[in-house]
Amino acid sequence: MSTIESPCVDICQLNPNTGICTGCFRTMDEISLWIDLSDDDKREVLRIAKDRELKMLPDNF
Repeated sequence: MSTIESPCVDICQLNPNTGICTGCFRTMDEISLWIDLSDDDKREVLRIAKDRELKMLPDNF
């Protein structure tokens, strides 16, 4: 069993332009595959999602 929790924050809305969830910054594939990913793969998805989040923040943050 994985010790890494899902980054879902219950704001499940995919941006139609990017295909990225506006709550957790994952793609639909990353969301749907999450339960089957290894811990290493989950860490990589979390890293990528964090990078996406930082890129999407307004410049004044």
